[in-house]
Amino acid sequence: MPGHTENDIIVNAPVDVVWDMTNDLPNWPNLFSEYASIEILAQEGDTTRFRLTMHPDENGTVWSWVSERTTDRAGRTVRARRVETGPFAHMDIHWQYFQVPGGTRMKWTQDFAMKPDAPVDDDWMTANINRNSKVQLELIRDKIEQRERESSTPAVSRR
Repeated sequence: MPGHTENDIIVNAPVDVVWDMTNDLPNWPNLFSEYASIEILAQEGDTTRFRLTMHPDENGTVWSWVSERTTDRAGRTVRARRVETGPFAHMDIHWQYFQVPGGTRMKWTQDFAMKPDAPVDDDWMTANINRNSKVQLELIRDKIEQRERESSTPAVSRR
């Protein structure tokens, strides 16, 4: 059975702020703790093709792949897929943003399957994605909320 995960978080910030910060691809290495760099390869309309490179893992291996994502701001959704799939037979990600009392609910749904010769199976990757998504979502929430607090703090006047 292929892998499927759903993870979400409430961010105490307006949906437009959450959208803007999480869809600012060049800033992803500052937003996510796992990405060392991003290289934009092509952009056509609302679709961007890019290379993500992770920080070295515990064995010193650096993972990198090409993904493509299409944003739909009016629908508050993003569809993404890995173009260079690596150990995945396929990896599709659906981001959704919902305005809720107190801010924005951001939801990630990932559908994937591991290749038969991958070093891990679908169950292992499902658990890994669920564990890591929680960490990344909390980190993103904290960074967005911190930025919101800083932007709403009145500047101290100097005399």
